[in-house]
Amino acid sequence: MLKQFKEKFNREQEIYLRIKVNPGASQTVVSDILADETIKLDIAAAPEKNKANNELIKFLANNFTVSKTNVKILSGQTSRLKLIKITNG
Repeated sequence: MLKQFKEKFNREQEIYLRIKVNPGASQTVVSDILADETIKLDIAAAPEKNKANNELIKFLANNFTVSKTNVKILSGQTSRLKLIKITNG
């Protein structure tokens, strides 16, 4: 489901993603992509002590084949709606 975002990232080496998380799921998966390109993600971690954010960063780093340090939460640290920046290098 993230193919279009990965292609853009590979071209531009940087991407901003709007993500709506649903923490506490049984597994971390993309559940939907909305018309405004917001990515809905089920996160297999509780929304406590930064566990869900860490799982989100790990999931995105693996999917975009970058280091976890290249995935930054720009806004929404304590919210379900987040703005993420992923860079390559």
